[in-house]
Amino acid sequence: MKVGIIGASGYTGSELLRLLALHPKAEVVAATSRQLAGEPIWKLHRFLKGFYDLKFVEPDLKNLDECDVVFTAVPHGEAMRYVPQLLEVGIKVVDLSADYRLDKETYEKVYGKKHEGYRDAVYGLTELHRDEIAKADLVANPGCYPTGAILAVAPIAENAEIIVFDAKSGISGAGAKPTEFTHYPNLHEAIVPYKVTNHRHYWEMVRELSRFNPEVRVSFTPQVFPGSRGILTNAHVFMNDVPSRDELYEIYERFYRDCYFVRLQDEIRLSWVRGSNFCDIAIFVDEQNGRVVVSSAIDNLVKGASGQAIQNMNVMFGLDEKTGLEFPPLFP
Repeated sequence: MKVGIIGASGYTGSELLRLLALHPKAEVVAATSRQLAGEPIWKLHRFLKGFYDLKFVEPDLKNLDECDVVFTAVPHGEAMRYVPQLLEVGIKVVDLSADYRLDKETYEKVYGKKHEGYRDAVYGLTELHRDEIAKADLVANPGCYPTGAILAVAPIAENAEIIVFDAKSGISGAGAKPTEFTHYPNLHEAIVPYKVTNHRHYWEMVRELSRFNPEVRVSFTPQVFPGSRGILTNAHVFMNDVPSRDELYEIYERFYRDCYFVRLQDEIRLSWVRGSNFCDIAIFVDEQNGRVVVSSAIDNLVKGASGQAIQNMNVMFGLDEKTGLEFPPLFP
């Protein structure tokens, strides 16, 4: 497969380049950046020196016309400028922005933008939508927070009354552009709640979980911690009848029996998934309060973004979804 990346200068773009460098069935033939067009990729991404001879190009269709698939790794509101053109000439797309994750009305309400060129897309949470992804030309890669959150509770969502997600993310989730929020002295030795009741990723969680249970009530509070990678999610699931811990593990093992990248653990650590496409899950029971706590850990740049995007690409092209992603996490 010949691959293009629109927005190859950011964190998710560089992570796509890293993961695709040794993919046995894919070759990156175009990597775009308006500001860096003409510059060798490695001049920006020094860690990739020796892996690519490509130079950045402008994100014009003529520079992508030989691609079989294009990843749009751009901010929300930008992908819609490219996706319709790419689909029109028969290029498949995996969009890492938020532009196609929600229906048009919800997107315009949540993101405050008019959606130009809306298309229906398959939501790219591979473990839940593998069959639809296999037939899709456009896949909307999930947000990083929803990936860890939805995978944590999907097996028991139909029996849940209330789900409260408490999630903590490394700062790379805020993107590569420095801001006051990401300034080191403002984050060092701090955990900062933000968008406490109105984070945009909430709407993805509600949409997906309502497929299992239209009546479930969902709350979500994100926080950022002073680390580079990872999302740790604690899902507090309140149920009328709480199964035992052993029963819950059996439910999860059945649900994820064909899902290589979901690993059930007795406990979790972000350091056990770093640099990998795995989602680790651990389950705990609070019988006194009718509560199940499900903890999940992902690398926000891999399973939460670029790794999952490649997993989706593999499924779209009939490959084993593990192709190019079957390697252990980086520890310590």
